[in-house]
Amino acid sequence: MTFSQTKSMPRDASARRIAIVDIARTAALLGMILFHLVFDLAMFGFLPADTARSAGWPLFSKLVAGSFLGLAGLSLYLAHGSRFRPRAYLKRLIRVVAAALLVTAATYLAQPDFYVYFGILHSIAAASVIGLAFLRAPAVVTLAAAVAAFALPGIFDARGWSIDWPLSLGLSQQIQPAMDFEPVFPWIAPFLIGMALGRIGQYAGIWETLASVASDENRLVRLAAWPGRHSLAVYLVHQPILIGLLQAWMLVAPA
Repeated sequence: MTFSQTKSMPRDASARRIAIVDIARTAALLGMILFHLVFDLAMFGFLPADTARSAGWPLFSKLVAGSFLGLAGLSLYLAHGSRFRPRAYLKRLIRVVAAALLVTAATYLAQPDFYVYFGILHSIAAASVIGLAFLRAPAVVTLAAAVAAFALPGIFDARGWSIDWPLSLGLSQQIQPAMDFEPVFPWIAPFLIGMALGRIGQYAGIWETLASVASDENRLVRLAAWPGRHSLAVYLVHQPILIGLLQAWMLVAPA
């Protein structure tokens, strides 16, 4: 995670990493892996079939998804809030879009009736484009937009309104079943909140402080931050690894 030190250094100063943000992303990854492990255990019959849809697991999964989007919004602001770098932005966006399309293709081949047509990566990609409009906006404006985005689906439901295309907006009364679905509304809300916190933290000097508190010179910090710095790769490989391990377990230790 990077930011430009606009208060004390020129705008073209080299960016520094904020390890604490990467560590927060690592924590979100651990939450995601835990939820998917529970989901997979239920799918393979090691747990009751509805485990991931009962108790507090649905709320837990929403909190994890919201944390990813919030951190993505924070990252967008820290990387480009002071000076937009189109090459770096496009490189990152292309990677996220490519990964999202890979998830869509893989899940369609595996379960065509429940494939991921607009999951967390699709949502991050869309929010990363929409978020450009808020890079220079005051934090209060961005927060107001987040509140509106969060409330919009509820307003549509209450009034019986529906926008059926594209379904990715999240404003349709008829949603196509999917293994993972994080539409633009309301999921752009945590992304915008992350952007607003980025701006607030910049003016308060929080990011410079955090960058110095958790230094990469500490081996434990580097270790904790590593998964967060490679979150896209971890996201793509963790489910195949979990499923492969469970399949292997069923072969060597059949019930």
